Amino acid sequence: MRLKISGLLLLTATVAGCASNTIVPNYETSNPNIQVGGEKPVDLAPTVENAGSFCLQVAEQWHEDGKTPDGQKLFAKDTQRKVVPCE
Repeated sequence: MRLKISGLLLLTATVAGCASNTIVPNYETSNPNIQVGGEKPVDLAPTVENAGSFCLQVAEQWHEDGKTPDGQKLFAKDTQRKVVPCE
């Protein structure tokens, strides 16, 4: 009986030890084109940039791009550029 109790205590200690070593995911990024978790970022209105002899209209749109292993949404930003007349 003493052997069974010792085995049970060893098993309990092993399981408790594994549970306390769980790594909490860290999804911080310095990339402004990616967001992890939360709500979808707001799409900004297109802007026009003067590039010297021509102008560019720049539009940025966010889309959901999958999920993390723990189920948080991933958002990525698409950027479209097209040549437009300068005003």
